[in-house]
Amino acid sequence: MHPFPGLQGPGAPSPLPLLLLCLVAAARPSLAGDDPPDSPFTSLPGREEMIAKYSNLLLESHNISLTEHSSVPVEKNITLERPSNIELSCQFTTSGDLNSVNVTWKKGGEPLKANYLINATGNILYTKYTFAINNSKQMGSYSCFFEEEKEQRGTFNFKVPEIHGKNKPLITYVGDSTVLTCKCQNCFPLNWTWYSSNGSVMVPVDVQMNDKYVINSTYANETRFKIMKLSEEDGRSYWCRALFQLGESQEHIELVVLSYLVPLKPFLAIVAEVILLVAIILLCEMCVQKKKQQPDDGKELEQIEHLKSDDSNGIENNAPRHRKNTYYV
Repeated sequence: MHPFPGLQGPGAPSPLPLLLLCLVAAARPSLAGDDPPDSPFTSLPGREEMIAKYSNLLLESHNISLTEHSSVPVEKNITLERPSNIELSCQFTTSGDLNSVNVTWKKGGEPLKANYLINATGNILYTKYTFAINNSKQMGSYSCFFEEEKEQRGTFNFKVPEIHGKNKPLITYVGDSTVLTCKCQNCFPLNWTWYSSNGSVMVPVDVQMNDKYVINSTYANETRFKIMKLSEEDGRSYWCRALFQLGESQEHIELVVLSYLVPLKPFLAIVAEVILLVAIILLCEMCVQKKKQQPDDGKELEQIEHLKSDDSNGIENNAPRHRKNTYYV
């Protein structure tokens, strides 16, 4: 049975001094009483040194549990606002031989070689990675891997707090004023910055050089950006950016500026449709009237023609007949 990594390493002391130390420790009274240990780890190489170096930092502890039957990787998202000491623990439950399980830690895709410990209790294999996050480069994803017949992975995703604006476009009118707001729930950014973008280019909003902009940051977790005397050109995307010790977070708000004629367009369209409908109805009525008048006109023409023919026949019948005289020589 080979030892678990982290429990024994190069440069370990000889067995005799260790035996003496154990006898001395057994002879001393326990300060902790009979309370059970907080974790299955007896010690962690480098942990005391790290805590001494960063003793002013808060401690963040997070845990992930895996089994040999886990079908998908397990992930845990962690929001971190300021530098902290970090303890990440993974436990893996298996029915197989724990000594055949290979345990590794990675940041992104890069293996981590130090400051993690492996221990076993019953059929559960434990591993813990301890470190400190002091800057944005140390943020990201940290994963523990248990490789038996298949690989099981647990991932801790570190990110700065999210900020929230208005999800839907903000609609206003030319000449009005509007206020864009961004908030950070339960967090306090070091600084807020506003940007405007018209396409892919983001330009910082210069409040001092433009009297139509006012930025109010009365509360540390909130910023308000007021735009006065709106024009149609002010309709664009605006971004608020929060700066933290460990990185930046940003959110965008879409501003739509309409002229006062825009609300009238639907009304004018309805009026135009009504006028068109009335014109069509009148045109249909005129066509129907014309069709009704056409048969009457035809009868009148037939009557006139009939009268004319009667008159012409009367004249021919009433005309005097001339006898033809034949002369013989």
